[in-house]
Amino acid sequence: MPESTTTASANIGVVGLAVMGSNLARNLASREGNTVAVFNRSPERTHTLTGEHPEAGFVASESYDDFVASLAKPRTAIIMVQAGRGTDAVISELVSRFEPGDIIVDGGNANFHDTIRREAEIKPTGIHFVGAGISGGEEGALHGPSIMPGGSAESYETLGPILASIAAVAEGEPCVTHIGTDGAGHFVKMVHNGIEYADMQLIAEAYDLIRRGTGKTPAEIADVFAEWNTGELESYLIEITAEVLRQTDAATGQPLVDVILDEAGAKGTGAWTVQNALDLGVPVSGIAEAVFARSLSSKRAQREAAVDLPGPDEAWSVAPEDADAFIEDVRKALYASKIIAYSQGFDEIIAGAEQYGWNVHKGEVAKIWRAGCIIRARFLNRIADAYADDPTLVALAVAPYFRDAIASGQSSWRRVVATAAQAGIPTPAFSSSLAYYDGLRADRLPAALVQGQRDFFGAHTYKRVDRPGVFHTLWSGDRSEIETTPSSH
Repeated sequence: MPESTTTASANIGVVGLAVMGSNLARNLASREGNTVAVFNRSPERTHTLTGEHPEAGFVASESYDDFVASLAKPRTAIIMVQAGRGTDAVISELVSRFEPGDIIVDGGNANFHDTIRREAEIKPTGIHFVGAGISGGEEGALHGPSIMPGGSAESYETLGPILASIAAVAEGEPCVTHIGTDGAGHFVKMVHNGIEYADMQLIAEAYDLIRRGTGKTPAEIADVFAEWNTGELESYLIEITAEVLRQTDAATGQPLVDVILDEAGAKGTGAWTVQNALDLGVPVSGIAEAVFARSLSSKRAQREAAVDLPGPDEAWSVAPEDADAFIEDVRKALYASKIIAYSQGFDEIIAGAEQYGWNVHKGEVAKIWRAGCIIRARFLNRIADAYADDPTLVALAVAPYFRDAIASGQSSWRRVVATAAQAGIPTPAFSSSLAYYDGLRADRLPAALVQGQRDFFGAHTYKRVDRPGVFHTLWSGDRSEIETTPSSH
């Protein structure tokens, strides 16, 4: 490593001082025992951060050489730059200066496949590479996020206490745990974001149904959500929904929600969740419909062309005396659908762990999501309890608590989905979640017919319910059945 006159005094460094990186650095500096080195490619950001927060005692550098020299061994640096080439460039700079035993942490929203690749490339150098999912946005970075680090167990011995010092705390426990090797942390963060997509879409559908059905104003619906936030639906997303619905636009005096263009953006992690679920053979239909709903919202030309397409013959509304009962039905449908979203998400985590050889503790994942992150919610304790009671639980929806919760709400759920369909109100996440639930509990699915069709046109074979073996019907011949093997087709 090049010579430097800088004193190695920092136990942790941050590279990349945009809002997330700056807030994370400030969080680290505010915790006892941490001295934080900071570096940004543009020195102006470094100067701004250190000038505005002299109390943090940052060790600032304007070159990689000085930054690395300011870190005590084992050197530990968290990268908070844009995913992709920017991350690779910083990694390259650090690897060329770090030594065996040092630790590089990617705290961005990286694709876990990239994390696996980077860890494999760096491992021969003896430097540890850690992909860490960090959830909670700008406020979480500053005050306490939920952190999902991957990487080696050895690196976590050094990194774990540092991350625990800045993580959110739930019931006395820091919201951080060692997820698993290489890409495990970023994989779990990806699924977290996928669940977030589903949760937000479900809440939006609940709002839409109540507004269209009852005619309540956004401010009145905000009161409904605030009330829901005192019960089993208590969560960060329900809380902020009430805040958004109460907001009035200063320019027009209208509810802000009415002047926001109805085109939802996306940064890719929801789509990654669905794409990888397809590769893993895991149905995450609620999450997928939430992703597709955002895509549809942005198809402005198509939506404008289709606005006059026929819908229900009669306008729909809820009688005033039935409004409270309808709202309660929507609440129960929301909770049941939310259970399915989390169940599907944890199914994907389980499948990913099996595919990539990660020893992911599902209950610990639920615990670290209880605070700091966007999907923090009261019922995450119930998920942790379910996996503690039965570590081999095959589906979250069949755990006693969640089974009972769905049972008590399924009539409401069905009424809401049926009403929405008859009224012409799109509820893709509600509807697909209910369809998944019914598919899950069905004793026999029409997949038998699909398999028969596949055998007819492609000789793909099938299995029978009454005896073992693999079979094929000679559809173009005498239609007799022969026993075969999967490899012969």
